[in-house]
Amino acid sequence: MLQRLITFTTSHTLSWWLWTTKNNDNELLLSSIHLTATVLVILITMSWFAWTFINQSKKNNPRPPLPPGPHTLPLVGNLLSLDPEFHKYITTLAKTYGPIFTLWLGQKLTIVVSSPAIAREMLKDHDTTFANRDVSVAAKQSAYGVGDVAWSHYGSEWRMLRKLAVHGMLSNTRLDSVYSLRRGEIRRTIGYIFRNLVGSPVNISDQMFLILFNVVTNMLWGCSIEGEDRVSIGFDGMIRLLGKPNISDFYPGLARFDLQGIEKKMRGVMKRVDEIFDMMIDQRMKRDGEGGEKESKDFLQFLLEHKDEGGEAKTPLTMAQVKAMLMDMVVGGTDTTINSVEAAMAEMMNKPQVMQKLQLELDTIVGKDHIVEECHIPKLPYLYAIMKETLRLHPILPLLMPHSPSETCTIGGYTIPKGTRILFNVWAIHRDPLIWENPLEFDPERFLNGKWYYNGNDFAYFPFGSGRRICPGISMAERVFMFSIASLVHSFEWKLPEGEKLDLTESFGIVLKKKISLVAIPSPRLSDPGLYE
Repeated sequence: MLQRLITFTTSHTLSWWLWTTKNNDNELLLSSIHLTATVLVILITMSWFAWTFINQSKKNNPRPPLPPGPHTLPLVGNLLSLDPEFHKYITTLAKTYGPIFTLWLGQKLTIVVSSPAIAREMLKDHDTTFANRDVSVAAKQSAYGVGDVAWSHYGSEWRMLRKLAVHGMLSNTRLDSVYSLRRGEIRRTIGYIFRNLVGSPVNISDQMFLILFNVVTNMLWGCSIEGEDRVSIGFDGMIRLLGKPNISDFYPGLARFDLQGIEKKMRGVMKRVDEIFDMMIDQRMKRDGEGGEKESKDFLQFLLEHKDEGGEAKTPLTMAQVKAMLMDMVVGGTDTTINSVEAAMAEMMNKPQVMQKLQLELDTIVGKDHIVEECHIPKLPYLYAIMKETLRLHPILPLLMPHSPSETCTIGGYTIPKGTRILFNVWAIHRDPLIWENPLEFDPERFLNGKWYYNGNDFAYFPFGSGRRICPGISMAERVFMFSIASLVHSFEWKLPEGEKLDLTESFGIVLKKKISLVAIPSPRLSDPGLYE
């Protein structure tokens, strides 16, 4: 209002001055000069009062600025920064702009956190506010419209889904009950390597996929998927699509155009996945309808019963939510652990003294005349340290899953607007030389003092996240990772193929993955060939 008044007064005064000058009327000209001077005094006075009022308003109702950040280009913002090593790029930016800074990715405001103190403020002090997700277009499709635990916004529905996931699949009681599944798949793989691959190159990632996929699918619906169907589902392609930048996520108005074809590709993957899920669900419902014998209840059975009955909350699941929950378990229980096992094996082959020390620990506790059992794991502190160090240097999700505040708030002296995408750069925090000694070195010894835990309470080390959205599958990841590593390292010596050099380079995405798969040659270590059966 004040601005319009000043503009109106100024324009009319100038018009009057020009008119009188043009007509060369001295008396009128003199009057106009007096009038102009008066108006200018009034304008200056009004401007002073306006400036005073605005500043006083700021003092009474202070609104902190956004976090600092690099200069942006019109419309594009900082989209040019989305390179294959984005996690390294934003780590460099943090050195310039501080532990919390702003990026404009197209029209999407993104705030990057690289500080334990800021992470604590968001994920502990304001946990509920930052418990929502920032959901990409690809993630929404993979989660059947966001009906799962991983991508749903925080609320009563999400709490119900998480409770179902933990109780039906991820609790210690449930994991104990399916130990025979884990043991059977790992022993089957060890035997296969011994009979067919000793002295030959072995792709570690492929072998771990066979173990984990069969373990998870058996826990889900009581059987594994054999042959080509297992490969054709294309979960690896789904992970790549989830981690690929999508223009629609940066410019929501362009979502309907699918300019990169990512949505089309995701729909293709989801069609194959959906066919598998439908087949398993139909078989289960047919068996139950015929009154077939029910073995120990698997996760699908658990979900279908809840779908029909509504459970304690009397909130029945939709079929889309049932499928979304199955998807969570397959993706979360396979790809992430595979990458961690591969990273650990690569680091140990790069530092043979680490593998030798683990083998010594295994030989002492288990012996070469026995095989590793899961009951041995609590007696292997060096193995536990290897897992922790692997998750430090190679966090499963280098930026965690993106959070989003449900309301505008102030963090670290800055305004964080509602709906902002929040990225926690745990990759940088885990490599911070102010926190870690020799941070780039793979050194499990640093975890032998019992100081560091990944339960979400220490914000200098939180590879599984923290707060309400901490990963619910930590217990499963621990068991599968340590049992797999112990079995591989105890059963075989591993070396690189002749003339090969170890490449530790990683490919950045929603998950970190080695650019070049680890291939190694095994030779037997155990005293009796019968132990490989």
